[in-house]
Amino acid sequence: MESVIAITGAHERGHGLGILNLPEGISSGGKGMVRPFESTPLMDSGFMSKFIHPVFKKPVQTLCGSLKSLRPIALELVSGSDLEPVWDYLVKQYHYLGYQNLLGHRLKYLALSGEHPVAALSWSAAALKVGVRDHFIGWAEEQRKTYLGRIANNSRFLILPWVLVPHLASHVLSLNIRRLAKDWERQFHQPLWLLETFVDPSRFKGTSYKAANWHFIGQTRGYGKEGQSYVHHGSIKEVYLYVLEPRFRKIIGCEYKPYEPFHRPPPSLEKVEELKMILNHAHWNPELVPWVTLTEKDVKRMAEELVKFHQQFHDCFGRIEHQRLGLAYLSGLMSNMKAKSAEPVALEFLGEDGVRSLQRFMKECRWDHETMELENQILLSPLIADPQGMINVDSCEFIKKGKESVGVARQYCGAIGKVENCQSGVFVGYSSEKGYGLLTGRLYMPKIWFSPQYAQRQKENWVLEDLTFQTKIEIALELIHQVVQTKLFPGRWIGCDATFGSDIHFLQSLPKDYYCFADVRSDTQVFVKKTKVHLPPYSGRGPKPKRLHLVPGQPQPKTVAEIARFARRRWKSVILAEGAKGPIVAKVTRLRVYSSRNGLPQDASVWLFIRKTADGRMKFSFSNAPIDMPLAEMCKASMMRWPIEQCFEEGKGQLGMDHYEHRSWPAWHRHMIYVFLGLHFMLRLRIRFKKNSSPHSATSTEAHCSNFSSAFSDFGRSN
Repeated sequence: MESVIAITGAHERGHGLGILNLPEGISSGGKGMVRPFESTPLMDSGFMSKFIHPVFKKPVQTLCGSLKSLRPIALELVSGSDLEPVWDYLVKQYHYLGYQNLLGHRLKYLALSGEHPVAALSWSAAALKVGVRDHFIGWAEEQRKTYLGRIANNSRFLILPWVLVPHLASHVLSLNIRRLAKDWERQFHQPLWLLETFVDPSRFKGTSYKAANWHFIGQTRGYGKEGQSYVHHGSIKEVYLYVLEPRFRKIIGCEYKPYEPFHRPPPSLEKVEELKMILNHAHWNPELVPWVTLTEKDVKRMAEELVKFHQQFHDCFGRIEHQRLGLAYLSGLMSNMKAKSAEPVALEFLGEDGVRSLQRFMKECRWDHETMELENQILLSPLIADPQGMINVDSCEFIKKGKESVGVARQYCGAIGKVENCQSGVFVGYSSEKGYGLLTGRLYMPKIWFSPQYAQRQKENWVLEDLTFQTKIEIALELIHQVVQTKLFPGRWIGCDATFGSDIHFLQSLPKDYYCFADVRSDTQVFVKKTKVHLPPYSGRGPKPKRLHLVPGQPQPKTVAEIARFARRRWKSVILAEGAKGPIVAKVTRLRVYSSRNGLPQDASVWLFIRKTADGRMKFSFSNAPIDMPLAEMCKASMMRWPIEQCFEEGKGQLGMDHYEHRSWPAWHRHMIYVFLGLHFMLRLRIRFKKNSSPHSATSTEAHCSNFSSAFSDFGRSN
């Protein structure tokens, strides 16, 4: 039945059923035939039996024959109409992907032949990032953000299983395209320039899209959304585009960029296997699990599991050689070497010939470090994600002697507490009672780096051409929103240090579903009570007053340090956490205050949380948590701020976070991502080598190895 194959092969994206069970004796081709379908699921359904529409007054029938033999196809927009439940039911019942409500713009269409539905289609908001599509268009990041709404995605296309008509799919597509742009602009007040869809080549051939003049432009890399998480499912999809507005590049101001897929030569794994043998005898950093005495078997197992861990990211690389270089770099960070920059790591794990290769790997080789960062988040999420968790943001500085490294300038360096020649990065981490880790980061580029005299330095350091100046506040907000949008790390809190917590705009721009726990400087001014303000009376001379002032006699704002020293507060001694040297004890207190801005109180009150340690030092934090928030919950939140600083301490002390000698933009970010991977691997080691189980006791080697096996046996499942 060639016509059946042609139709089912045209249900792109898996649109339709893979196998059709048809009544015997019903043929296709020749004259059109209409026969009762063996089952009438629509009529049998309790929901549909109540639906009174002409389409369902007669039994469902099997339609077969030629396109000309059918009654003319009518395409009806059913979004928001009485027929929308019909569309929902048909797609849910017969489309292998089913149906669920999606956020954003969406239009639904039913194709009818007389009173019989023959097809269902929907168009939705475009995918956020698709490599081959974005190269085909040629737009920059900011252009993509601006014009992404000009693309619609053919998210569902279903030829109903009782319809056996050759060429129907491409015909329905063409009919839909003729009216889609007008319907879309009428509904959403935006013109459409392009249409996109994704076809699973393991199921379908894209026949109907090709017949309807769509263009095949390449393939995806196999990432998709599963529930509320993003996973690498390995199902590569073909990408098809249809151009509605031929001048779209001229309007955007961009040019076509050829998309060159990674060159994958025949595997040569000899050097990879050689590196694995070297790792068995590497000098591992004992601080990875300081409470355990590592035996020879433990070291061998660590080497094997590090190789398995790094294999989770092999899809990010363009060549087998990149896998070897990446594994060597991660091994160097995890080792006990004193210097962990590219050259000594290469000499230790690759030999003298590998020095230049490792440097090029970090700076200019074509591999996808952004996907590696996302993959790390996907693998880390099941370990530490918790509804009560905290997203943390902080900056970290790295002192540099020269002036040529990307982003280096004289700026405040938190590590030494003064202005110094350094680089500064903004990092976002996550912490919960399960564990902690770094998720993402970006190098801060001082404003001087965007001046004409730095143009050559930007070029030499491979700075992104469309990069524009952003303050640390702007970078932090963008990174936080990116993490929140992945939905991989749910939480209740967002924490930050005083650099960000003292900025009211930053606090007001945070995602609304979270409470903030923001450190502030000791000289931050607040009002203990809501004071009255007024517009001073006009004196008769000069311009009339426009700014509000405190009413005379009202209390003036005080610094949080003054309140802590002189106000009569009830301090409560609490054990915040169990530290390496025993319990961490502090005195805490809190009160509702109104933060001061330009000498005036803000409208809403916030919690001022004060923590005093045994040595007398104090930390001050603002929180917009509700008035009835228990003190114990805020004490937990105060301790969830600590892990991101612990990440920096472990990163610099054990993983060479500040050892790098890279000068370029790509190499800096790739180095930091490998530090994120190192912290992740350390967390997995520590979960299995449970600290409380053997800090001072002799534990057998067999027990160690057993823990290792269970630690990494679920890598494939967590992906």
